[in-house]
Amino acid sequence: MKDLDYMAWIESFMTWFNSLVFELSRMLASAGVPEKYQTLGALGLLYLGVVLVVVIFIFGLLAVLRKPKEKKVVAPKEPTEEAAAEPEPLSLSARFKRSLAKTQSSLVGRIDSLLRGRSNIDEDLIEELEEILITADLGMQTTQRLIGTLKAGQAKGTLETPDQVRQLLMEELEKILQIESKPLDVSIAAPFVIMVVGVNGVGKTTTVGKLANQLARDGKKVILGAGDTFRAAAAEQLEIWGERAGVEVIRHAEGADPGAVAFDAARAAVARKADVLILDTAGRLHTKVNLMEELKKIRRVIDREIPGAPHESMLVLDATTGQNALTQAKLFNEVVQLDGIALTKLDGTAKGGIVVAIAAELDVPVRFVGIGEGIDDLRPFDPAMFISALFES
Repeated sequence: MKDLDYMAWIESFMTWFNSLVFELSRMLASAGVPEKYQTLGALGLLYLGVVLVVVIFIFGLLAVLRKPKEKKVVAPKEPTEEAAAEPEPLSLSARFKRSLAKTQSSLVGRIDSLLRGRSNIDEDLIEELEEILITADLGMQTTQRLIGTLKAGQAKGTLETPDQVRQLLMEELEKILQIESKPLDVSIAAPFVIMVVGVNGVGKTTTVGKLANQLARDGKKVILGAGDTFRAAAAEQLEIWGERAGVEVIRHAEGADPGAVAFDAARAAVARKADVLILDTAGRLHTKVNLMEELKKIRRVIDREIPGAPHESMLVLDATTGQNALTQAKLFNEVVQLDGIALTKLDGTAKGGIVVAIAAELDVPVRFVGIGEGIDDLRPFDPAMFISALFES
């Protein structure tokens, strides 16, 4: 019985389907479609109609499923005093201390562990202290100076307790860092030219951008020169920093002559009456000789256009490289006569003692230190704050 009903239903459907095809064929005939294409055209129209219905159904179903559920409105709780109080921003000294946490643990933490529980100063203690100072990247020359001072105090009888040893180290380290050098003063020339040098990967271009931002915020008109034409996208990176700082960038195409960039940047700085010109330079050529000769050439070009320039040759060093940074500093100092150093990534290393080694062996002041990744985390170096952050318990 069911089979008969099923067959009757199919027969009715086919009758309806044939009638629909017939009616569509008549419509197509009235529209001028040739007879041999009328049936095929009618079937095509039916197919398109079915597809359209299915698509509409799917979109309708998705709209229903995506309709956001009504959320119950919950009355907000009264904020507690702890939640209402916004955390106070860290002071500069606190940020400095936080950035030196690894160095503090590597250097002062080990010194304090050595001195703890000692009642007198003997040869064994001084030998162990010497090893700590060397391995903390203070360098051999600095370590010998500190150990010599300790031994002299011990011989005179003025160094008898661990606290006196700790105090003497603090004083001597601060003396080393207090190099007799005037602070960076960009108002002594117009435009004041800063030539920034350093190997690739130390954060040179980033340092240029952050320094430009600081000077621009101080009301100085700054122009940047994209002299690193050999590193891919170096000029583009500098332009991004220029946009963030709101300063103009002079650049040429990748692979252009850095001397030509320096020439145009110097001309632009004079013509636009800029207060400061900061020139980024290449960090790597085919050989060290090529790099150093290129830097000498740039110095000559700048000096020819702005007599006495560059007024500051600043080397950017990566603090995480430790003693290798000191080697780089010596190499660049021989060629460009460094006036100052910017030490980056101080917050990410236990080798912050390299600051002391550089000051002691090169007699070149550390101008800036990087204590974070933010645009405001390039800070003028303060020897007293550095020592305080290191030795503060």
